[in-house]
Amino acid sequence: MIRIYNTLSRSKEVFEPVRPGKVGIYLCGPTVYKPSHIGHMVGPVIFDTIKRYLTYNGYEVTWVVNITDVDDKLIARSREMGVPMQQLAEQMTADYMECLRTIGVDGINHFPRATDHISDMIRFIEDLVRKGFAYEADGDVYFEVSKASDYGKLSRRSLESMEGEGGEGSQRKHSVVDFALWKRSKPGEPSWPSPWGLGRPGWHIECSVMSARFLGETFDIHGGGLDLIFPHHENEIAQSESRHGKPMARYWVHNGLMQDSQASAKVGGRISRPTQPAEDDIQAQEAGKLAGRHGAKSFLLLLQEENLHPEVVRFFVLGTHYRRPIEFSVERIREVGTAVDAFYRFFRRFSRITGEDPYRLPTPTRRADGQFHPGDDAFLQEVAQLRNRFLEAMDDDFNTGAALGHLFDLVRRINKQIDDQRLEEPGARTSDRIAALRQATITLRELGALFGVFRKPVEIAAQPQDHLVRDLVQMLIDLRTEARKKKDFAAADGIRDRLAKLGIRLEDRPGGTEWSFAK
Repeated sequence: MIRIYNTLSRSKEVFEPVRPGKVGIYLCGPTVYKPSHIGHMVGPVIFDTIKRYLTYNGYEVTWVVNITDVDDKLIARSREMGVPMQQLAEQMTADYMECLRTIGVDGINHFPRATDHISDMIRFIEDLVRKGFAYEADGDVYFEVSKASDYGKLSRRSLESMEGEGGEGSQRKHSVVDFALWKRSKPGEPSWPSPWGLGRPGWHIECSVMSARFLGETFDIHGGGLDLIFPHHENEIAQSESRHGKPMARYWVHNGLMQDSQASAKVGGRISRPTQPAEDDIQAQEAGKLAGRHGAKSFLLLLQEENLHPEVVRFFVLGTHYRRPIEFSVERIREVGTAVDAFYRFFRRFSRITGEDPYRLPTPTRRADGQFHPGDDAFLQEVAQLRNRFLEAMDDDFNTGAALGHLFDLVRRINKQIDDQRLEEPGARTSDRIAALRQATITLRELGALFGVFRKPVEIAAQPQDHLVRDLVQMLIDLRTEARKKKDFAAADGIRDRLAKLGIRLEDRPGGTEWSFAK
């Protein structure tokens, strides 16, 4: 049973889709006026994982992400650059798509663009005017907030608290809290003909129209960052429910924002940060923004200049519960890379032992298909328990942070089994032991697939200083090997112990000594 935290009710609710077996998800996409930065990848990675998990549980999922290709910011940026708005929007949309491909977000079914649905927006606004929820003023059209009796139910703001937030054109409004559905165009701005003259749609109306177009008047999950709760999502609810007379979305799911931080903590194993946010964190997090020297840099440029692997960035994002802010720093992403290298080292180890490619193992894509009977095998019983704990964490509001901890536990337990049974030695490899190892590896890949990882072999790009560390450690390993050959075990043990104090673990295997950073 999957439970989801609903911002509307401020509580976890059992997930029951509008139509049995089918799920519609709408995620607010980017305004394409600048290259995408790492913060723009947070929502897509989180909801890509949510879609993977719902599909794994047997649902047929349709996921929509809109592209805002007409907006004040886009118009201003196109003027600044001296290029037509449409050209700039096309370039930045292509950049966004390449970022998604790079980080492995490939489950989005529809990318509607605002400019392709102008006529639908005009009809939507006409209906609101006809029903008395909106009014025209000198070529602008505004939604009359006082006509929506439950306005503020998502953000839990009162109309009195919104006084003073009138913005542009407030002198033409019935109330300063009314918001624009249609904006008359200024000279030189992009415009479309409408019953109210040349103009363009307001930001909020775009999402109401496109979500209804692709998912229906009531759909299952509306997602977005916490900063969109007010005014964007509040206004979407007001205009959609006023027109349709029914709830817009059953579950409102908001992710925390990526924030710049110098904080550094060890990762791998149990997640060091809290995995479950307090239920009253929402207002406190709404104002968080990504800042810092690297945060606003183009995502593709960040990966290239800082030698970061996209799969590691996925781990980094999913290591925090989606409703919590993510503390961004390049150093922290590199720490995550060091931690997740444990998985890649294991896959190489599996290949040495079995002669099989772990990436070609048959991987279950449905929850029921991944179940197996461990019998009286204590090792497989533990594997099954860890699988269950992983799935229980995901059932509990998609708690990827806790689930990732269980994934680390699983790879550690598999490595321990290899060590305990000495499976690096050919003589110790019985068919039963190899079969159990194979089943455990299939389970590891099954769970990893829900995070969108372990899809193909990964080599973490080394930093320049890493080569020096590698060479120095290898030199010490060679000295230790010589000491052991001379039966100078005190010296050999001394090298091993000194390296251990520095956080470097040695593993003696039949093919030689391997080393890794201790977790």
